[in-house]
Amino acid sequence: MKKLLMIPAALLLSTAAAAPKISAQSIIVNPTQPDLSVSVRVDKDSSGAQNPAYKVGEKAVISASVNRDAYVYLFNVNPDGSVDQILPNRLSSDNSNFVKANTTRSFPAPGDNFTFDIAGPIGQNKVLALASLTELNLSQISSFKTSQDQFATVNAKNQAGLAQALSIVVTPIPQNSWVSDTAFYTVAAQNPVSTGSLFVGANVDNATVTLNGQRLGGANVTYNNLRPGSYPIRIQAPGYRDISTTVAIRAGATTNVNAEFVAVTPPAPSTLTITIRSSVNNARVFVDGREAGTISNGSLNVQVDRGSHEIVMIAPGYRTFLSTYNVTTNGQITINPTR
Repeated sequence: MKKLLMIPAALLLSTAAAAPKISAQSIIVNPTQPDLSVSVRVDKDSSGAQNPAYKVGEKAVISASVNRDAYVYLFNVNPDGSVDQILPNRLSSDNSNFVKANTTRSFPAPGDNFTFDIAGPIGQNKVLALASLTELNLSQISSFKTSQDQFATVNAKNQAGLAQALSIVVTPIPQNSWVSDTAFYTVAAQNPVSTGSLFVGANVDNATVTLNGQRLGGANVTYNNLRPGSYPIRIQAPGYRDISTTVAIRAGATTNVNAEFVAVTPPAPSTLTITIRSSVNNARVFVDGREAGTISNGSLNVQVDRGSHEIVMIAPGYRTFLSTYNVTTNGQITINPTR
């Protein structure tokens, strides 16, 4: 049976004030922290913290567990960007993708009359598990073309398309009723190799990758035939802070780096405009001891620095007005002096 593989993507949400960071990313990330949880694993990595390698021709088992009764959907994105649906399918002994609370569903499960054989292409792969308390309608994502098809055909041509389609599917349901998780693994050639690979994922478009001072190209790409060693890497995207770290390239393996960018917050303007309004025309206005102008047609615009300022207004026949204002934004001040 053809193996199903995945490539990392980015729908990570970030706070503009936070620092950029390197992180493992899901294809679709829930902005809330629901009570529901799902865990997806490959049999060579029960912890979910590694990036195990499978040689072409090896057999693998993918498993998912939930803490509440839920419907579980499994997808695979290959290094070339193509997407396969693992679950639900028509080959498993239990065609349902419903998983009971605190149980584990394996693919293939013991007793199934098929195996999950690792095939090419070689490179970094990613499995996405999406769990929902309610059954989802995946008609926008995949379909069984004929009654003989054992696996559904995924309409999305790449991981970005899958992310968009999944976002549409989960939008109508409450955020606390769905959650996702991911598992990484690498497909390696059967024969030992002397070079390694690097996958760089990013959660924004137009990101570029520079490794050891040499520009490799764009993000969300696997770069092959790299000499093993430890190298500095910099990931850049217009309008975002650069991300720099160090990566270790290993022979016969794919190093996975995911860049989570945050937008550069523009500095707050230091000069602000306040509009001084008054029913008294021809009144002279002083700001911090300096004359700023005369009220005309009921108002006067004054530019000041952010902070505290003393404002004085003098008009014939009226008492001198004096007050201090703390200016933090553009705004207006109304002054009605007394006689």
